[in-house]
Amino acid sequence: MRMGRMDMNFEVDIARGEVRVPRPDGPQTLAIGSPEAFALISRAWLRSGWDAKYVYSFSWLGRPLIQLPDDVLRIQEVVFAVQPDVIVETGVAHGGSLVFYASLAKAMDKGRVVGVDIEIRPHNRRAIEQHFLASYISLIEGDSVALATLDRVRALITPGDKVLVLLDSNHTYDHVMAELKAYAPLVTKNSYIVAMDGIMGEVAGASRTQPDWTWNNPTQAALAFVKEHPEFAIEEPAFPFNEGAIRERVTYWPGAFVKRLK
Repeated sequence: MRMGRMDMNFEVDIARGEVRVPRPDGPQTLAIGSPEAFALISRAWLRSGWDAKYVYSFSWLGRPLIQLPDDVLRIQEVVFAVQPDVIVETGVAHGGSLVFYASLAKAMDKGRVVGVDIEIRPHNRRAIEQHFLASYISLIEGDSVALATLDRVRALITPGDKVLVLLDSNHTYDHVMAELKAYAPLVTKNSYIVAMDGIMGEVAGASRTQPDWTWNNPTQAALAFVKEHPEFAIEEPAFPFNEGAIRERVTYWPGAFVKRLK
């Protein structure tokens, strides 16, 4: 849920079901179940989770999956809606995300996954290639924006394939911008190129961060990219089901979904 920098103080009274927010004209009291209160509590939870390295505690079918569970469920909704023939992900790490997307491809009986990383460590490569879903996964080792790497990725895409691209490698502004420019041409109409981990801009000042993260992050790269490329827009995927009051994602990927419009 995108709320800007995580620097607002507030008080939660669970017994009363209230959230009290200081204001210049006096404190504001919110019902704890209101969207506004949920946004504040979620923002604090995201910051706490960042400091506690919460996302480093999950796996998918045996491989570490370093993602916020909320984002995993939401990207599943997007994959099912788009029905891609090819999912390209830059950034392999332990391979948990690749295995996750491969499991969706198997469940849908449609799609294959391409993982790109400048270095795929031997033990991770071995684990991915020995996984029971390995037949759905192709690994490419190389700089994600190098022409030779891009040629190898393109070789795995057949004319007419629907393509979804996920950027989860080096999260600096310059590198994400370079990846957006390199991989956006592969994305098909009404699909997405997803610039992950813009949470960096919202946790600057926390542990394991750098001061320049306020601007040096994937969200800012995505915003700049769509200004230069009107055939794309940052567009939040709709919730396919929602009987609650919440209309915005709780996410590590604010402003991430760059949709191809034409």
